[in-house]
Amino acid sequence: MTLVTVCSVKGSPGVTTACVALAARWPDAEQPVVVETDPAGGDLLARWRLELSPGLVSLAAAARRTAEPGLVWQHTQRLPGGLPVVAGPAGARQAHGALHALTNAPLPVLRSAADRAGVVVIADCGQIGPDSAALPVLRSADVMLLLARARDDALAHVATRWEEATRWSHRSCFVLVGDGYPSAEISAELGIEVLGRIPEDAKGAGAWSGQPGSRTRPGRSAMGRVMAELAARVSTRSRAPSAGEHVPPTPSRRGDVHPVPGQIPSVSSPNGMPR
Repeated sequence: MTLVTVCSVKGSPGVTTACVALAARWPDAEQPVVVETDPAGGDLLARWRLELSPGLVSLAAAARRTAEPGLVWQHTQRLPGGLPVVAGPAGARQAHGALHALTNAPLPVLRSAADRAGVVVIADCGQIGPDSAALPVLRSADVMLLLARARDDALAHVATRWEEATRWSHRSCFVLVGDGYPSAEISAELGIEVLGRIPEDAKGAGAWSGQPGSRTRPGRSAMGRVMAELAARVSTRSRAPSAGEHVPPTPSRRGDVHPVPGQIPSVSSPNGMPR
């Protein structure tokens, strides 16, 4: 039903953690699965102590032999809590090879999986460049989320590459991460709508990334609450018309966002723009 890609153009704004949190907080009516399609190598194996197989390598091998619509689900593992993931290998060479095989298979595996009713595929594409092996995944997505920190160096790269990024996906969305410049100021300066803002929440991020000894309940963390709102917005955006689309603001429930002191709240302003 929906293919969402998540990526960055510079640095490490927490793309993998965001993918897991977004999937875990996705609206209940749909079943999400996270697929690591980062050519630089995946993080889920080490973070969650998963096995190499089943995963992206076995999925890519199987995609050369069969066009079964439910193929992705045969190569998932489950995180604590039950979230299905297709983990990529940690090594860049192996990850790049698996991704190349997957995107050149006779069947567009991820797109086929995402076209099934009630299914949401969230693909972690890592840091993207003009020659990235993950570009075919981006081009087939319903929504692309470009993550960047709200700081001068990261925003400079977004400013110079946003036009290019809009050619990677017909529906490109910008998401800020952490403290820094206000969202409204960034939006006005760059001329780019800010779809949401992920808070600087070390405990919440640690829980979403499998940090040993974490006692934080991720769904109740500041990050968890914001990711639920962002997931609802992305779900709505994926079904909106591409040309001249308008997405109404997601209603905020009183008390469901508690930003840390000094942090920009991730809630909707009256005109629908996160501020």
